[in-house]
Amino acid sequence: MIRFSGRLAGGMTATALVAGAALAQGAPTARPTPLPGQPSGGPAVVQIPVPTPTPSPKAGGSFEQAFPATVSQPVVQATPQAAPMVQAWTVAQAQALVAMIEGIGAEGLDPRDYDLAPLKVAIASGPSAELNQMASQSFIWLVEDMRDGRTPMEARQQWFVVDPDRDANPSGNVLAEALKSGDIAGTLAKLNPTHPDYARLKAELAATSDGQTAKRKLIRANMDRWRWLARDLGPQYLITNVPEFQLRLTVKNKIISTYRTIVGKPGRTATPQLAEVVEGVVFNPTWTVPQSIVKGEGLGARVLANPAWGRANGYVATKSAGGTITVVQQPGPGNSLGRMKLEMPNEHAIFFHDTPSRHLFANDFRALSHGCVRTERALELAMTMAILGKGATREEAVAIADSGKYKKVILAKQWRAYITYFTMATNINGEMATFKDIYGRDAPVLASLDKPRVRNRSDKPTSEVIVIEDDLKDT
Repeated sequence: MIRFSGRLAGGMTATALVAGAALAQGAPTARPTPLPGQPSGGPAVVQIPVPTPTPSPKAGGSFEQAFPATVSQPVVQATPQAAPMVQAWTVAQAQALVAMIEGIGAEGLDPRDYDLAPLKVAIASGPSAELNQMASQSFIWLVEDMRDGRTPMEARQQWFVVDPDRDANPSGNVLAEALKSGDIAGTLAKLNPTHPDYARLKAELAATSDGQTAKRKLIRANMDRWRWLARDLGPQYLITNVPEFQLRLTVKNKIISTYRTIVGKPGRTATPQLAEVVEGVVFNPTWTVPQSIVKGEGLGARVLANPAWGRANGYVATKSAGGTITVVQQPGPGNSLGRMKLEMPNEHAIFFHDTPSRHLFANDFRALSHGCVRTERALELAMTMAILGKGATREEAVAIADSGKYKKVILAKQWRAYITYFTMATNINGEMATFKDIYGRDAPVLASLDKPRVRNRSDKPTSEVIVIEDDLKDT
């Protein structure tokens, strides 16, 4: 186990245990006592601060051994040269394709989408240009749905993830590989998401009777949501499931720590679905107050008129020659971003951060923010990210946090971060569960399953980009 400790502002002891070494070596991970109100039986939870320092357990390896190659820069791959989209098929290969289509329901897809009847007619006539055309077309459609997802972009509300799989595995190349190897089903199976939840949902679908129509559709919809993401999420990443109100710090698809979250309110402040990169950790952040509050709520004029009140609340106001008032809240216990934020540049201005209103994590329903994701035990998360990202040592992270001063720590080894929306998934206790569709995003996905497959569909998001102005003024 990895231990870092120190004393934070206010005399609190900063002690955090990251169960990476035990996980990396396959050893069972010790489970600390859950915080009050925290679900039990889940993954190991890291607590910071704790009232009394806990003796260090015996290490299962050095810090570097625990994370030898799991923290890495995103891999940049050259796009393979695309092979032709129509290629020659033997009758045996086409029959294997028919068998694959007939069994595709196990993957949550519909055999009727892949022109099965015309394909069988072409097979009966033997090798021909028509067979090559029909088989190649049906195969390519399978590739598109298994690699990219069947749901068209217009049914993916507030979805802005760029899926790299289309460039990494061009359809024609997958077709060429299948015909060269003769393993039609095996080649297609390689396109399936590698995250364990996809396999869990697939098993759940197999165990659900045909009569449970609504449940089967919900499973299929959430299986498809995994296809919208990169097939492999990477060796180490953050992932939050918005309707679950939980964030996971994950290594090799194993959960290291979980954190309760507060997400966007339904409506225009709903948290979008993103795949971004955490480039740095900001300790003791400042907060530039949005003009909707500075001007709209009169905060700027109030601070200028009463500087003493402004200083007491951490606000510093400046007025430009043109009359524009800017208000910046300084680091401190009342800062709206709390004691840290994760630097994650994106056009939506969405990021993970702390909050001074930590009592809200006790709520069951936590769709309360203006879009950003607030995390419990945020300082612990920040220190863990800074250390694993090679931006600071344990001692440096504690000292920076304790200083009370603004400090941005750039990560030498960056982390992927995924903001997802699954209404059926494995919860933090390892059990399959359903979650309330807080933003109403299921309906268009479920409706698309009842419609014919959309052909020649775009891979570009169609939702409006809403730039978030996150604050805690009303909570």
